[in-house]
Amino acid sequence: MSNPTRGRLVVGRRELASLSREKTIVLALVIQLFVAGFSSFLVVGLTSLYSPASVSAGGVEVAVVGDAGEGFVEAAEATDGLRPRRYDDRATATEAFEAGVVDALVEARTQEGRVDVTVTAPESGLQKTLVVVRVRSALEALERAERVDRANWLDAEAVPLPPPVDASPYLGFTYTVLIPMLLLLPAFIVGSVAVDGITEEVERGTLELLRVTPLSLAAIVEGKALALAALGPAQALLWIGLLSLNGIPVANVVLLGVFVAALSVATVALGVGTTLVVADRQRAQLLYSFAVLGLLTAATAFPEGPTSTAALLAIDSPGPLTDAAVLGYVLIAVALALSVRWYVGRVDPERL
Repeated sequence: MSNPTRGRLVVGRRELASLSREKTIVLALVIQLFVAGFSSFLVVGLTSLYSPASVSAGGVEVAVVGDAGEGFVEAAEATDGLRPRRYDDRATATEAFEAGVVDALVEARTQEGRVDVTVTAPESGLQKTLVVVRVRSALEALERAERVDRANWLDAEAVPLPPPVDASPYLGFTYTVLIPMLLLLPAFIVGSVAVDGITEEVERGTLELLRVTPLSLAAIVEGKALALAALGPAQALLWIGLLSLNGIPVANVVLLGVFVAALSVATVALGVGTTLVVADRQRAQLLYSFAVLGLLTAATAFPEGPTSTAALLAIDSPGPLTDAAVLGYVLIAVALALSVRWYVGRVDPERL
């Protein structure tokens, strides 16, 4: 093993060892470990925030008025957690709503051959969320029933409606929120750690000691960056293992590892580049955070964003663009790493 390569490995091991003394980083890792290790328990409580209709927090009672109210009443009676109460006129129903006797007011009337529904719900709070979610389910059932009843009026055959699916909200939350979060957070954190690691070396003056060694500034930065970039996929694979132990299988583990590795390399390169431009820790962290959030926001405009890629791979249902997306992230990571490597070679060490 050549001396420069050995020196990079020494710097990398030193960087990883120093992380154990960073309380903020250790706390972030412990929180992620707790979420992954106890995911089967936490997912039930978290799902209640992600999808309030998935938990039975008491029924929602709604006042129903209007000549088309019977159709909504039938749909509401078939909706879990929704109890309709028929009223003869809107004034009486409004009084009941304002007095707190009912949680919402639904007015369904027929206008020009169409059913027009107006819903009055509480202004704010968890009760409003519960009302909106459950009334929406009833409205979807009403729409389905109306489509079936009016199919004979059409001159052409209507597109058949898909059958209703009784899917578990826990499954949707786990694969669309929990797993992408556990896979993307390590990549974001290692980039932030890269910012802290280099700025700390500058502030404490230890970077000057490292430069006394035969290693160049580029070799020192590479050693730190490679160690942190490897930490991202290592965390992600650990979280996947803990999820599997909790009965949550994750497919395409190797491809997910490549995906997280590419994101980790990209964020570390971004963190290193930010630090070389702004050596102050607070300003560098702020600039790095804005840059990452901006890139993630821009990525949502793509046909398949990072969270979608992670979810589709984890559930073993990759789309036509999933493999191309992973390859794109790899190419972006390589381009960023080479660009920062080129820039590091041209930075004057005395400026840091």
